[in-house]
Amino acid sequence: MSTLLRRVLMTDTAFSGLSMLALILAAGPLAGPLGLPESFLRSLGLILVPFVAFVAWTALRRPLVIGAIWTLIVGNALWVVASIALLASGWLSPSGLGTAFIVGQAVIVGLFAELQLIGLRRSTAAAATL
Repeated sequence: MSTLLRRVLMTDTAFSGLSMLALILAAGPLAGPLGLPESFLRSLGLILVPFVAFVAWTALRRPLVIGAIWTLIVGNALWVVASIALLASGWLSPSGLGTAFIVGQAVIVGLFAELQLIGLRRSTAAAATL
């Protein structure tokens, strides 16, 4: 498997894990500046708990499991779509900082999905030449 893929999975684990902790532990202080409800932020953090566990499990597998990687790619892509839909729906009214937060994390998560796809393609191409 591609070293890029394993590194991206480990970075995704770290980023998602830090986001999870921040959203769970600091939902109250973040709510005001972001213009988002505390319960919404904490719920997002709790949603990330099984995701972080799955990313970590996937990253530490030897060999990597292709189906699990596809699940992460699709999950990350769905997170990006949901983030854009959240902003477009008007369901919440985030502050400017909150909008930047939602867009910023969507860009980062989209980058993870893209890099995971590139790493998976490199891995399957390398396996095909063996």
